[in-house]
Amino acid sequence: MSWIPFKIGQPKKQIVPKTVERDFEREYGKLQQLEDQTKKLQKDMKKSTDADLAMSKSAVKISSDLLSNPLCEQDPVFLEMVTAFDTAMKRMDSFNQEKVNQIQKTVIEPLKKFSSVFPSLNVAVKRREQTLQDYKRLQSKVEKYEEKEKTGPVLAKLHQAREELRPVKEDFEAKNKQLLEEMPKFYSSRIDYFKPSFESLVRAQVVYYTEMHKIFGDLTAQIDEPGLSDEQRERENEAKLSELRALSIVADD
Repeated sequence: MSWIPFKIGQPKKQIVPKTVERDFEREYGKLQQLEDQTKKLQKDMKKSTDADLAMSKSAVKISSDLLSNPLCEQDPVFLEMVTAFDTAMKRMDSFNQEKVNQIQKTVIEPLKKFSSVFPSLNVAVKRREQTLQDYKRLQSKVEKYEEKEKTGPVLAKLHQAREELRPVKEDFEAKNKQLLEEMPKFYSSRIDYFKPSFESLVRAQVVYYTEMHKIFGDLTAQIDEPGLSDEQRERENEAKLSELRALSIVADD
């Protein structure tokens, strides 16, 4: 005979309809998935803003290094071009910082606040589960006395068991009802909550890339040589590199 420990203390009566339990599991499952996705989105947004800042800081570092490079020392024209580039990179970094601050304030922080609600929800579900276990235990106890011969002591114990069961049953039904009513409401509210953050994210990106178009448009006008295609510039660079390679000090042995 096999031993099934999970059957011990379980009532014969189905105290929670299977349809109700399925509804509960479905709604709670949706919220668990929402919690995981919210945490992932918050983490990804943080990675994205960190990468954005690293990119613009690196660009400023490159332009700063170019300014102090010997390449610029004795060529005023090239120095002017690098100075324009450095100014553009600093402007880009400034606008990038504004964009990241906006995203932090209107997207990442709201995500963080939304995530902070889930621990309370999970506690409420655990309390509901604990009350359900108490309910099952006491229902099983009532059933045990109901099956016995109705002697005076048994009837007294049955009455006591029913008195113990009543408040626990009411407590579980209240908890269960509240969760079944509020979990769908909480899930449905996610759109209204996240929509302003999404709109703010789009606006921040639009403002940033509009400014980048202006900045790099101005930079191109300052440093670009008109009438030269990328292919022509590449051929010029190759020709100059060939001249350098022809020097005896860099010639192969």
